[in-house]
Amino acid sequence: MFSDDSTLDFVSSTDPYRRELLAHCYRMLGSLDDAEDLVQETYLRAWRAFERFEGRSSVRNWLYRIATNACLTALDHASRKVLPSGLMDPGDDPYSPPPSADADVPWIQPMPDALVEPESQDPAAIVTARESVRLALIASLQYLPARQRAVLILREVLAFPAAEVAQMLGTSVPAVKSLLQRAPRAALEEAAPSTDHVLEPSDPQARVLLERYMEAFEKSDAAALQKILA
Repeated sequence: MFSDDSTLDFVSSTDPYRRELLAHCYRMLGSLDDAEDLVQETYLRAWRAFERFEGRSSVRNWLYRIATNACLTALDHASRKVLPSGLMDPGDDPYSPPPSADADVPWIQPMPDALVEPESQDPAAIVTARESVRLALIASLQYLPARQRAVLILREVLAFPAAEVAQMLGTSVPAVKSLLQRAPRAALEEAAPSTDHVLEPSDPQARVLLERYMEAFEKSDAAALQKILA
């Protein structure tokens, strides 16, 4: 059993990293719902192991190791969400039913900015946080194998040293560098539109309309789409 002091110790040591862990799991999984589940799993695992934590690494690194491995396990075992209808050029017959979803195309769930914005409210930090969880970036990351994705995020987005990434993933520094070199950055850049080409509506009515459109698209609701577009 944990004492009250141990509980307070755990909360004060780990709670400051909850937001960034949510963003990390979202980058790995492309799903807000799955990311929230994995953050809960991370804290549960950390709680169970807290009395054995010897401080050989920082609490932040330790939590990232748990979260990353939990995400890798989830990616190995979970079936991917797929788009509800095919993404392709318009067909000749506008009345034909939509084609089946491509099982290789994952459905990427948007994340509200408020969930990952730094609590400091520093404008530069907020912009950086928003840029690093843009839907285009998350979508492009899904093209990478899970371990390559983990290495790219930990090294390039979060700037962990190669030695710490190797420790988190239970591998060697040369293996981390090899995975990073093999990550197809050119393909990622091609898959993700640039920031200048991503426009987000600021008008509240436009945002509501966009959310309705996304919901209708997910459900392949042709009648709702027609009404929204009209």
